[in-house]
Amino acid sequence: MEIVTADLWDEHTTALKVLNLELKNYGRKTSFYGEVVTLKVYEDNSYLRKTLEENGKGKVLVVDGGGSKRCALVGDNIASLANENDWEGIIIYGCIRDSKVIKTMDVGIKAIGTCPVKSRKQNVGSKGETLLIEGTEIISGDYIYSDEDGILLSSGKLV
Repeated sequence: MEIVTADLWDEHTTALKVLNLELKNYGRKTSFYGEVVTLKVYEDNSYLRKTLEENGKGKVLVVDGGGSKRCALVGDNIASLANENDWEGIIIYGCIRDSKVIKTMDVGIKAIGTCPVKSRKQNVGSKGETLLIEGTEIISGDYIYSDEDGILLSSGKLV
């Protein structure tokens, strides 16, 4: 199902909030939605890999990487995991790498940019906690809707 955030906003304004963050689309899938799974990491993608190894059917992983541009949290191998395990998409407040390869994958990925540097692997992070990204609260279990125009959140499923 194709998500159009502008139409969703017009129909459900009072039930939605906007993630006021300019992210770039990577991956071929530019429109996606699902139940939010939150992850908080900083320059370490160990928990990201573990999470994407799980079944992601109907889910979108939202990663608070602290906005770091010093390393990438997702590369082509991790993006492949998301695709193989049926994740609807990944939204990263951080960077990716291998963007040329990721652009060919049928996966939805949004991030602030790219960086060729690998992240650390120290098993540091937390899953399921409420995130605060650029003033927007993101709660695990809520729903997220993303397309080329932006990202919307709601406490309940709207589509």
